[in-house]
Amino acid sequence: MKKRLLGVCPICNEKLFVSELSCNACGTKIQGEFNLSRFDYLTVEQQNFALVFLKNAGNIKGVEKELNISYPTVKKNIDDIIKSLGFDAVTIIPEEKMTREEILRALKNKEISFETAEKMLKEL
Repeated sequence: MKKRLLGVCPICNEKLFVSELSCNACGTKIQGEFNLSRFDYLTVEQQNFALVFLKNAGNIKGVEKELNISYPTVKKNIDDIIKSLGFDAVTIIPEEKMTREEILRALKNKEISFETAEKMLKEL
């Protein structure tokens, strides 16, 4: 059974690095100090959430449905991952207003609620 790569020391909670790589085919071993990616330092739960988030193309409704969690929980998990990846704050670029057709398409695809669509249409 293959074990999962650890990104953090289970004793002191400091970041780990890889010190040896080996080839199963020819037996070559390479020693040194190799950094892990930022994603390797995420917890297993954060990695699994990130996979679901990407699988749903960032669609929060899809993540809510697949994981059976609420919107605030999805947002909290996203914020936690952003911080764990080393970003200080979330920079939200203001969205351009959607067209009437885009709003109706989002409503039809259940990406937004009726109330949200109604509000957006009134703001046009």
